[in-house]
Amino acid sequence: MAKIVLEGVTKAFGSDVVAVNDVSLEIGDGEFMVLVGPSGCGKSTILRLLAGLEEVTQGEIYIGDRNVTDLPPKERDVAMVFQNYALYPHMTVEQNIGFGLRLRGTPKAEMRSKVREAAKTLGLHTYLSRKPAELSGGQRQRVAIGRAMVREPKAFLMDEPLSNLDAKLRVQMRAELATLHERLATTTVYVTHDQVEAMTLGQRVAVLRDGVLQQVDTPQALYNTPTNLFVAAFIGSPPMNLVEAEIQNRGVSFAGFTLPVPEQADLSVYRGRSLILGIRPSDMEDADVWQSGSLPVIDVKAHVTEELGSEVNVLFRVDAPPVATADTVAAASEEGEEGAVIPLLIGEGQSMFCARVDARTAARPGAPVRLSVDPSRFHYFDKETGMRIGSRRAGTPVPVASSNHPS
Repeated sequence: MAKIVLEGVTKAFGSDVVAVNDVSLEIGDGEFMVLVGPSGCGKSTILRLLAGLEEVTQGEIYIGDRNVTDLPPKERDVAMVFQNYALYPHMTVEQNIGFGLRLRGTPKAEMRSKVREAAKTLGLHTYLSRKPAELSGGQRQRVAIGRAMVREPKAFLMDEPLSNLDAKLRVQMRAELATLHERLATTTVYVTHDQVEAMTLGQRVAVLRDGVLQQVDTPQALYNTPTNLFVAAFIGSPPMNLVEAEIQNRGVSFAGFTLPVPEQADLSVYRGRSLILGIRPSDMEDADVWQSGSLPVIDVKAHVTEELGSEVNVLFRVDAPPVATADTVAAASEEGEEGAVIPLLIGEGQSMFCARVDARTAARPGAPVRLSVDPSRFHYFDKETGMRIGSRRAGTPVPVASSNHPS
């Protein structure tokens, strides 16, 4: 195990493409760090820089007590797990797992012992004589992980190892990876574009955009206190509802609604000015199912209801245009796309909001819904810079204020 440190690391391709821009990051000994972001954000490039597969343009990389910036891959003592497994089809599971040890000239008895121990840990001990073609996708990925494990490296570098698996198997493999890390306690750097995967696996998560590090924190802190509009829009599923709002004497006004602003939200300098208001879908609830006398209620009409079993997503229109800044467009882009947001079928000057409510809701498409909202959990962002403003303490009681909807 070893601590990994990146100091002002930059990677440029040619004279006009900067894939990683002055990234400084410290990954603790035994920590599971996830790098996440949309396509082209530089996360895989950072992994390749750590592995020595790309040369650093500027800055330094330390693994343990050594400066490895200029060392070749074989001298860095790290093991990489790839998206496509990279197994040898003509070799058995046992031979694939032990391949790296064989190249090192490890004695056969020691190699066999390490391979069988890793196979037992990964639940592969009954498949040692099989070829990769005889295995499921999840089993092949475990073989690739086993091949990395037996080397007992200072760090694991994992490049989207679950992206080729189906949804159910990804959930299972996430749990297996978390359990394995708890058991081995090996420093792990894990790259993914799936923010749900990042939130469920990472002890800390580093969010990147266009090669620049945006925020590094625990998953819950990223969700509760995003540092800017990009992180706010990227982290969370369903994503945060964002709308342009104005701070007035009575509170914050948007789309015909006026809601109170908690005293601890220091927004006095924005009074009479526009800002971006963010509301998590989980911070709204069906007032006819759960109602707190301290929370204001807004009246909306359900447009779509998505029944998920334990909860229901209620999608409804608000009379305000969508927030379509460079930050929100970048956050909405999918891997391999250019970042264009596909608009929902709504009227001009309208946005679609989502509320995640209790499954006992009676909300149905086209029917009115009373939603209680928690202003103490609102997020505020500067309209020009996209940076977080004010402050928020979840769960702090707020005064009751009237709310209205345009006729």
